[in-house]
Amino acid sequence: MKTLTRRSFLATGTLALGGCAASSGRITGTASQIDGFVQEALDEMYATFPGSREFSQRTAGMLVIPNVTKAGIFLGGSYGEGALLIGGATVDYYSFASASFGLQFGAQQSRQVLFFMTTEVLRDFRTSDGFELGVDAEYALQEQGGSIGLSSTISNKPILGIVFGQRGFLAGASLEGAKYSRLIR
Repeated sequence: MKTLTRRSFLATGTLALGGCAASSGRITGTASQIDGFVQEALDEMYATFPGSREFSQRTAGMLVIPNVTKAGIFLGGSYGEGALLIGGATVDYYSFASASFGLQFGAQQSRQVLFFMTTEVLRDFRTSDGFELGVDAEYALQEQGGSIGLSSTISNKPILGIVFGQRGFLAGASLEGAKYSRLIR
């Protein structure tokens, strides 16, 4: 009988959780599949957050990642693919990837929308070779049963983000780095 080391236990558990989370088949897709998932996410956002439709019309563009899957046991990762919309039309496709380390256990899927408030920050995002969010971004997480208000008082940041539609369970805190990269679809 082979002894299971801590390292192999963590690797096996992380892979198993990642496999379970990825089994929905909605992490990656063709351009038309991504567009369909993006529209589903937008419909949910507009229904969940009053005023978000009007708010989105005042932005330079928005990146919608409709299915972000995160899984981890101490070591974790997230991945999702989505579309950049300008004026309501898809102009590019992007992936979101992150790695994390810390006290965490479980798997979760969520939806993510980034609002680019100025044409300058949107241009910087589109021309960068992989984009990492820094201190200039503000995130809002949907609380249980609650909603956030999208108003001009929070639009002083160049990038605003909403994370919503969480499904699954992921417990713990982690140190995380996220990167957005352009996809060719």
